[in-house]
Amino acid sequence: MESSRLSRTAEETMRLGVVLPDGAPGADPRTVVALARHAEALGYAAVWLPDHPLPPAPYGPVYGGVFEPLTLLAHIAAVTDRITLGTSVLILPLRDPFLLAKQTATLERLAPGRVVLGVGVGWERSEFDALRVEFGDRGARTDEAIELIQRLHRTGGVGGADGTGFRGRFYAAESGVFEPRPTAPVPLMIGGTSDAALRRAARVGDMWQAFGLTPDEFTARKETLRTLAAGRRVRAGTVISLTDSDREIAALARYARRWEAAGAEQLGIHFGEPAGAVERMTEFMRRYGEEGARG
Repeated sequence: MESSRLSRTAEETMRLGVVLPDGAPGADPRTVVALARHAEALGYAAVWLPDHPLPPAPYGPVYGGVFEPLTLLAHIAAVTDRITLGTSVLILPLRDPFLLAKQTATLERLAPGRVVLGVGVGWERSEFDALRVEFGDRGARTDEAIELIQRLHRTGGVGGADGTGFRGRFYAAESGVFEPRPTAPVPLMIGGTSDAALRRAARVGDMWQAFGLTPDEFTARKETLRTLAAGRRVRAGTVISLTDSDREIAALARYARRWEAAGAEQLGIHFGEPAGAVERMTEFMRRYGEEGARG
């Protein structure tokens, strides 16, 4: 089948994903779920959902995440079999890490081996102010939350023979059992292009996701990441939008091949509003295969 051939081509070169349209307040979440199922059928490797719990302006092109991403991904997990389910990206310092550890582990039990926890420090100061979280602490809070989540997933709780528990600057627990633990470590994807984001990805990330860069800028930042990682394997990718190529699918396919040449190992694509998205996703996969065949 043509779609199967294109799927294998994508898998062998650069993993393609769909950033699901989650920015329309009036959207039906079942439409987003249906798009995820179509993405799997078309051979895309992943679907991604954004996160903004309390943005200062209406949801839309700037602020995605009208539906809570982990809840919606849990439903998508139930109606798909293969596709990777990820957040792109969760604003980690605005989340309770104990609850997030539980949610992520539960989702991974529903879809073993298919979950990626994509996190970032956030960029919208007013969103932090609204939720009474100190904007200037977001990097340190993110690092501590990652440490805690990974400890819970790895050890199944806090405390232990030494009686120290977990005592951080922002989060603490003296004792407790954590279940369910994921069946395997949940890959951690770090989003962002700052030096701090690259250092965090190099130190603890399994994946790094850029945004807002040109392919040439991405190549340079990827080389910086490789140097910082000092031998650690961190997969590098980015997200792009249909608007980056003037809403023309053929141009988008050519642009995607530029990212492949730039060294992107994964590419998340936002195909615009739900109406017509299936057709655009289908046409893109066809055009992307043709571009690859032309070399």
